[in-house]
Amino acid sequence: MTISASLVKELREKTGAGMMDCKAALTEVKGDIEAAIDWLRKKGLSKAAKKADRVAAEGLIGVAINGATGSIVEVNSETDFVARNEQFQDLVTNIASLAAPANGDVEAILVAAYPGKSHTVGDQIKELIATIGENMNLRRATTLSVPQGVVGAYVHGQVSPGLGKIGVLVALESSGSNTDELATLARQIAMHVAATNPVALDIDGVPAEVLEREKAILADKNQGKPPQVLEKIVASGVKSYAKDNTLLEQSYIHDPSKSVGQTLKEAEGKVGGPVKIASFVRYGLGEGIEKKEDDFAAEVAAAAGN
Repeated sequence: MTISASLVKELREKTGAGMMDCKAALTEVKGDIEAAIDWLRKKGLSKAAKKADRVAAEGLIGVAINGATGSIVEVNSETDFVARNEQFQDLVTNIASLAAPANGDVEAILVAAYPGKSHTVGDQIKELIATIGENMNLRRATTLSVPQGVVGAYVHGQVSPGLGKIGVLVALESSGSNTDELATLARQIAMHVAATNPVALDIDGVPAEVLEREKAILADKNQGKPPQVLEKIVASGVKSYAKDNTLLEQSYIHDPSKSVGQTLKEAEGKVGGPVKIASFVRYGLGEGIEKKEDDFAAEVAAAAGN
């Protein structure tokens, strides 16, 4: 039978085994995930399989910058303690450095050669799982670049250079010659993004369903008003939403008297040319991962035989 890439990915995430081993296992058992896990265990290829059901929502965000290109990755572990482990920190740093050549593609990063080793990134993660004893995985990666300009970064809760709990990349496009000024501005805007977590660059970038929900809430709160009045209220509400939630419209945290868009315009003189935010990305560690809530009292009661 044909084994899909998504099935191979699912098995790899569950076991930490190499991609080719996962494909071989799935082929052998005709696509049955649980049987494939057992197959890998029997072959000794999945030291991480016993840890696969553990939620990995801690870990580190890592960033790497090289001029007009920047990359950000999230590597998860089970506990915050592992984030302070030097081996784990080295892993995240190296993965971040490999993200740009792979254009931020997780699967491409996992099969890339790990620096100083004769095996892949995926194999290195698997080896560290066996060494440290915790489930861990490369969850996501993004690479930003601009033809002219810089990519700036900011890491919040930094535990080591380029490693922390929140990471931001901001790509500024500009033909200006003062790259030092541009780099400083990119970092300051990255700090702003870390603090405010904007939904999008501008109102056009806000997902349609998000805007529709906001409009529906405004309409519901103003039921009974004439249609022409309601239309103005909704339009005004959308503008307020944009000011609070879109990057260019937000009040700049370093100078709340102006917006980020106004700040960019004012910076053009120092930079020596027009400045535009080409793109940005913000990673918050563990966001979107459903963490297991432990009932400590229940555990104690169970241990006591109650």
